[in-house]
Amino acid sequence: MSMTGAQTWSRAHIDLGFRPIKRQPKIKCTVHIDVTELPVKRPSFTPRTAATPPQHNPLRLNIFQKAAAIAIDAVESALISREQDTPLPKTADPRIQIAGNYFPVPEFPVRKCLDVEGTIPDCIDGVYVRNGANPMFEPIAGHHLFDGDGMVHAVKITNGSASYACRFTETERLIQEKRLGRPVFPKAIGELHGHSGIARLMLFYARGLCGLVNNQNGVGVANAGLVYFNNRLLAMSEDDLPYQLKITQTGDLQTVGRYDFDGQLQSSMIAHPKLDPVTKELHALSYDVVKKPYLKYFRFSPDGVKSPELEIPLETPTMIHDFAITENFVVIPDQQVVFKLGEMIAGNSPVVFDGGKVSRLGIMPKDATEASEVIWVNSPETFCFHLWNAWESPETEEVVVIGSCMSPADSIFNERDESLRSVLTEIRINLRTREATRRALLDDDVNLEIGMVNRNRLGRKTRFAFLAIADPWPKVSGFAKVDLFTGEIEKYIYGGEKYGGEPFFLPGGPVDGDGGENEDDGYIFTHVHDEEKETSELQIINAVNLTLEAKIKLPSRVPYGFHGTFVDSSELVEQS
Repeated sequence: MSMTGAQTWSRAHIDLGFRPIKRQPKIKCTVHIDVTELPVKRPSFTPRTAATPPQHNPLRLNIFQKAAAIAIDAVESALISREQDTPLPKTADPRIQIAGNYFPVPEFPVRKCLDVEGTIPDCIDGVYVRNGANPMFEPIAGHHLFDGDGMVHAVKITNGSASYACRFTETERLIQEKRLGRPVFPKAIGELHGHSGIARLMLFYARGLCGLVNNQNGVGVANAGLVYFNNRLLAMSEDDLPYQLKITQTGDLQTVGRYDFDGQLQSSMIAHPKLDPVTKELHALSYDVVKKPYLKYFRFSPDGVKSPELEIPLETPTMIHDFAITENFVVIPDQQVVFKLGEMIAGNSPVVFDGGKVSRLGIMPKDATEASEVIWVNSPETFCFHLWNAWESPETEEVVVIGSCMSPADSIFNERDESLRSVLTEIRINLRTREATRRALLDDDVNLEIGMVNRNRLGRKTRFAFLAIADPWPKVSGFAKVDLFTGEIEKYIYGGEKYGGEPFFLPGGPVDGDGGENEDDGYIFTHVHDEEKETSELQIINAVNLTLEAKIKLPSRVPYGFHGTFVDSSELVEQS
């Protein structure tokens, strides 16, 4: 196989949806190395409907930069050739990580007057937006699902009519890679393994030193979370600052740019900040995998003024994808999935499970000014990738935390023989005795991941949680409405070869107190893809009785993705 020539595809690959891709031309200074004689054990692929990389605009380089580019490209080509014989783990193999409906799609401009089966409730007026990973360029090495470029899908609903559009979030890395016509930024999970991962980091920083790329304005993909705060829609991944997006009046999406809260935020922010429904403050964490402090907490007032950062001492840099708030506290998970960059020297992934570490939860006042105010309580063998809610129980002097406990804890990042389990769990933390108890909330053996509670009750006692049924893992065959008080579960199954993602709950109105009877008054939005017919739709389900209200037929395939939010039409006119 030549890197620039045609490829021969087996019938088996074609049946699985793999297609040859016409590679984009290289920049002028690239060295083309024919590797015809090299054995290849990593057949490449392309999706049925792939993201189409744009024609690139070559950089204007001086003679020294051209020489540096030639040398660096030659080293990279040799590295790629050398890697061809090395099998990839499943967690970094693009043929697995972006197979089927995880394949990327191109941008889609606004399409109005979509076909609707059923009736969209009159009270729904706004835009449902959902984020996801959608690599623009074919991976040249390892690739994890979380590595893909951020793409947001928008469904605008007004007067019972719907439109659809999807756009890439124009991150700094995507802009530069589009200009170069190929991927050059290292992929944090899929590529940074072992010695080749170290080599890729060195190549990246060498390009930065030579002025071939700008690595000073962030490297994030903005593919995970979405929050609407202070008249801004923010797209987030925990490796960078948020990116501000704008929803146009037609329902299209535009990237405003990397958002530092008017110069107040100088570090990354995790993808799950918490918006307090009462105070309207936004609470956030930032973690660093290289240097101390490994963890910081801060919050923003409703008008976007940032509090001083509070450094929270941790012994090792730790994966903290999510956290929780109560009315008065912040709940911080310090768990057993950690970053050990030294593992790369030994040829391993830097994201590891630390069996010698004891998981713990920190309970900290929202207005804390000193790290000594954090109450740390051990909760052994606890790893919750997501925490759905938390609240205070004054009568028992406890903080109650609801999350999905995963085991093996690092199985999302590292290949494991055991099947992954995600168990809906209640953790009760006694603030007086500083002890924690943990119990599974359901008798039903079902994996529940990615979902939410009524966002108007975030940080307060909630009765219901709406969570994706991750079965067969990692696909989502439906969602569950769980009564957190009784343990009762109702399931909504998509049926056949249909699978979805996060069930987003849109409240129908205010809730009458703790565990109010109308807490589930609202609608579930969920993207559903029919793998047999290869069609996608947005389903709107009545959350009270789990009956289907409407199906919006979408003009483009929507890959399985991550998290979403809803922006009301009244908020759209106030966008900054």
